[in-house]
Amino acid sequence: MSSTFGKLFRIHTYGESHGGGVGVIIDGCPPRVPITQEIIQRELDRRRPGQSEIVTPRKEPDTAEILSGVQDNLTLGTPISIMVRNTDQRPSAYDEMSEKYRPSHADFTYDAKYGIRAASGGGRASARETIGRVAAAAIGKQVINQLCPGIEILAWVKSIQHIQANVDPSSVTSETIESNIVRTGDPLAAEEMISHIKAIRSDGNSVGGVIECVIRNCPPGLGEPIFDKLEAELAKAMLSIPATKGFEIGSGFSGTLLTGKEHNDPFEMRDGKIRTITNHSGGIQGGISNGENIIFRVAFKPTATIISTQETVTKKGENSTLQGKGRHDACVLPRAVPIVEAMATLVLIDHLMLQRASGPIC
Repeated sequence: MSSTFGKLFRIHTYGESHGGGVGVIIDGCPPRVPITQEIIQRELDRRRPGQSEIVTPRKEPDTAEILSGVQDNLTLGTPISIMVRNTDQRPSAYDEMSEKYRPSHADFTYDAKYGIRAASGGGRASARETIGRVAAAAIGKQVINQLCPGIEILAWVKSIQHIQANVDPSSVTSETIESNIVRTGDPLAAEEMISHIKAIRSDGNSVGGVIECVIRNCPPGLGEPIFDKLEAELAKAMLSIPATKGFEIGSGFSGTLLTGKEHNDPFEMRDGKIRTITNHSGGIQGGISNGENIIFRVAFKPTATIISTQETVTKKGENSTLQGKGRHDACVLPRAVPIVEAMATLVLIDHLMLQRASGPIC
């Protein structure tokens, strides 16, 4: 199983949803980077369950334990191990699901590949695995601040099903995003989104949407053509997040409706730097950052577990039905925002460290 991500700043996540715990081992982190348990915990609290009335009620404190690699609040340059123990496990809720495949889950495909799976909570396929990613990115942000101060990575809920938020990527703030439980940058759309999620949940159903992300103040020159283009690395990172089904950057699919003359980003000199007048490219050209805001979007499907009866088959190949049980998000997007930011952070730090080998980067 591929559980490692990154080249220079490498992370390896471990653990199952209802096992003893989940976590991450980080290798390649430079020494003397300031880090505290509080810095990590602040990010984990943004993705933990039970944080609001529109997310899963599973009660997990998600308390981070730094087991190695940090001393006196400074990284040592050695592997960093972080663990979060699972404390609110209810494996009995998955007894029926151990024999019946949940529609649109990884149950059947894990059995087809490995011949065995951790049925409780989805095991390794659960989004609980992303705790390690978020913890690692909390440290990664501190490294980025040392390598290239001023870089800012922000994500927000762009849409919930048909409800669209109006957000300016160049000016949206973390305070605005975190001011509402749905984590959108548009306070006017927040209440409608929240009401919609509640209504969907009361019907025993689920809903999906789109998360948008901006990387501001990114220097030009990041990206490794041909196969490790910056947007290709971002796409892989985002599509590795559970429940993702689509990725687009800049104009994305809407760019196909424009002509070349309309879509091209003309250059100009601004404040002594080469800049583009428009940003249909989304901050990346030829697989390399050009100094403009990097803007991309990630599509999330509706949560697969719904409290409604669905047709399925058993492990023995018998037709059957299954009603979802357990504690699940009716919409994963509010808790996925920090995960999108985390994966963007991990991609960026790797490319900053790669570029640093060639000379100054900021």
